[in-house]
Parts: sequence; C-alpha cells; structure tokens
Amino acid sequence: MKSLKYIWLSALAVLSIGMVACNDDDPYFDKDNEKTTPVVNKVYLEDVKSSVPDREVTYARLGQMIRLEGSGFMGIKKVYVNGYDTYFNRAYVSDNSMLVTLNAKTPITDADEAVRNTIRLVKDGTEGVCEFEIRAASPSVTSISNAMPVAGQRVVVYGGSLQEISKITLPGGLEITEGIVSDDKDGEWFSFVMPSGVTDGGHITAVGANGIAQTPDYFNNRNCMILDFDGAGEQGYWSWKEDGSMINSDDLADDPEGKYGKCFQLVPDRLLANGVPSAKPRVTECWTAGNDSDLDDWSRMTQFIAPETSLTKVALQFEINVPEPWEGTGQLEIALINNYNWAGYGSDDRYGLTYFYLPWLGTDAEDNPASIPFVTDGWQTVTIPLSEINKYKTIFSDNDAAVKPVFQDVITDRNDASYRNFGMGFVNSDFEVEKGGDVFKFKSSTFNGPKIYLDNWRIVPYEFVTVSDYPEDEEE
Repeated sequence: MKSLKYIWLSALAVLSIGMVACNDDDPYFDKDNEKTTPVVNKVYLEDVKSSVPDREVTYARLGQMIRLEGSGFMGIKKVYVNGYDTYFNRAYVSDNSMLVTLNAKTPITDADEAVRNTIRLVKDGTEGVCEFEIRAASPSVTSISNAMPVAGQRVVVYGGSLQEISKITLPGGLEITEGIVSDDKDGEWFSFVMPSGVTDGGHITAVGANGIAQTPDYFNNRNCMILDFDGAGEQGYWSWKEDGSMINSDDLADDPEGKYGKCFQLVPDRLLANGVPSAKPRVTECWTAGNDSDLDDWSRMTQFIAPETSLTKVALQFEINVPEPWEGTGQLEIALINNYNWAGYGSDDRYGLTYFYLPWLGTDAEDNPASIPFVTDGWQTVTIPLSEINKYKTIFSDNDAAVKPVFQDVITDRNDASYRNFGMGFVNSDFEVEKGGDVFKFKSSTFNGPKIYLDNWRIVPYEFVTVSDYPEDEEE
C-alpha cells in the first residue's frame, strides 16, 4: 500500500508537462476554471519518511508540506495561509489536489484573528477559504547550557518552538512540573533547576504548547568519560618542570564553583605569574595516560555508541568556566592523539586529528572575524561533533568522498597511533583567518589571564530527534 503514495504525484507531474504555454493557451487558466470556486474537503500531511506518507490531518506545522483535496483548484493564482502569501508550484496542482508547503515565516499567534487558522485560495473571479489549524514548527533543541549539572544548578535548554513548557522528564524518568521557566514569546529556551538523585544519563524530554522536544542522549551522560580529574580516567604526565608545559596532578585546581572537585586550569598559576609570551606554542599540555592504559582504547565505548555511527552523531564534550573576559589572544588545542607540534590554528596541526577552540573569535558589525570578549556564568558545556575534527572535516567536506568517517575510524586511528593519549592545552600563537578572499591577521600578545578552567572530557551520542505528532503505524 505504501507505494501508492507516489501515484497522484506522478499524475500531477505528467499534468505539469502541458502547463508551460502562455496563459491564452494554458488550460490551467481556462475561463471556466477561473469561475469555479475552490473547495477543500480534506487536508493531508505529506511525509515520505513516515510509514503513513499521505496522512489525513486536522492541523499542520510550519515547514511541513500539506496536500489539499477537494475540487476547483485549477486556476488558483494565490494561496494565503493565516494571511501570509504562500508560494506554491503550479506543477503540483490538479483540479482536485494540490501541494502547499507552510512557510516558516507564516504568522501564528501574530496572525490577525480574522485570518488565523485559515487557508485562502484565490482566483481572478472567485475564491474559497478553508478553516484549518496552523501550528508553529515542531519543538527542536540545539544545545544545553550545562549538560552535566549538579543538584541545585539551573539548566537552560536552547532551541525553537519551546513555548509554555509544562513538564520535563529527565533520564531515569524523574518528572519536573514546578519551577520551569520558558521563553514564551520567542520559544528559544526553557530552564529548570537540576534536582538531586539523578544518576542516569540520556535525553531530556519537554512537553510544551507546540508538542514534545527531545535533546540528544548526552545529558548527565558519563558512560564514555575520558578524564574528569576526580577518579574517572587516568591522567598521564612526564618530563615536568617548573616553567614547562606539562600539567601534572599538582597543577590541577579546585573547581572555583565548588561543584566538580578538581579540574584542569588551562594555564596554571605558576605560568600566569610572569605572563605567557606572545607567539608561544605549547604553553600547556594535559594528557591521558597513553598506550599502556586500557582506558585509552576507545573500543570500550562501543557498548554505548555503535562503531558504525556517523561522526556527525558523535561528539566530544567538556565543561569550561571563564569567570573574567577572555579576548584577543590564546587558543585551546585539542588532539585525539599525541603526535603534533602543538602550534595551534594555522599550523600544520590543522591537518590532523585536532580541533582548535577559540571562543573569543567572533564577528563584528560587518560580519568580519573579530575579537569578542568571552566569559561564562559558571560552568558551560562545550560540544564538538567529531565530524569537526580537522582530518574528518576534510573528508565530510569532500563531495566526492564515497565513504564518510564513522566512530570505528576514530577508534582505529587512535589505536594505530604511536601515542594514543588524548589531550588539550594552551597555545598563544599568531594566526590568520580568510574570508571572501580577505585575510584577517590576529597578532598574539602576552597572556596574563583570565583563569580558564576545564573539566569532564567525554565522548557522547549527538543525534537530534524530532518527536512526531503521530505514532508511526506498522507497515504492512
């Protein structure tokens, strides 16, 4: 039965072949058609990914495609949804069926009451109006302010269509119905206070005015912890000296918020005391133990993340805390293996299993690269899809690449390396950014602070899910 979903589309495609002549010869604009009032009897949601790809509905959301079924559609020149002039392709119009995609700019609550929840079909000589509920786009999530909070911390979930959140369910099934704050005007976020007793990791679900939102399965998820400096993971260090780059256990700092125990201060006080010179590579480096540690074989993570998972659906996460503005100089270099010069953005390191984090590098009013002060309000989660690691990003960017990297490729690349330590560190080098043929130079300067804290290095699932309004019917 599912194959029948294409029959009417094929018929419309054939019909469209004859719709290329001028209006005088075009049957679409026949005078009889222009006088026939369009009538909508039913509305169907079109979703080829669903097991019910042509489903009769009583409402639809912005961004979705609907099929109007009725009569008198030939000759329609304008379609207005909630008063918004909505484009439609005449190639997909027959006398009793037509396709319309609900534009994301269509007003919902801002629509005039006289036209709200209406579809108006206009011809030269007549028009018809169908009453039909138009809802905002399905709720979506883009990020979480702190994906590994402690009890009492407020967590902010960012996304779209997140108005009037009334219930939140955390991993393990704990429900929250009190103390929820949501952005009811723009729907760009909601927040809650982390309760005590949550030990499971996974996704957050939230019920609101526009349906159910779901985060990726990375909230409170410690399954694939790399190093948290408090017993999970094993730190490695060697050749330590007072003015050297290596970070040992004595260099670790107490969490300034008093929440996470020990953490990695990116530039320890012993180096901040005299300032970090400009143009200096390898200022600091903090590593896991290396090849002799079973924890550095990430095959252990495949019980939680399947080896064939695309790297667009797997991410590196950590927390960062920058109490005072960081701007203008310095960068965090991240490496999946220990085999680089530690020279930062713009160096040969950019071709490897590396990533460069420069949160103060933003854009100015002309959308050109510029230094923008970066500061956090306590601990904030950083999420980096593994598809953004330089080596893999190059492959994903190559349209001719037949095979895209998966999680097993990361495991193999690390295990095949001479030194499979995972690490992060500070680099204070000059670099350039190209944009549209222009080159923007960023000259490093002496780094005297701020103090920058990092914690909880981990690999997490990173697949985003849109919760359907309709339970999927079993396919026959």
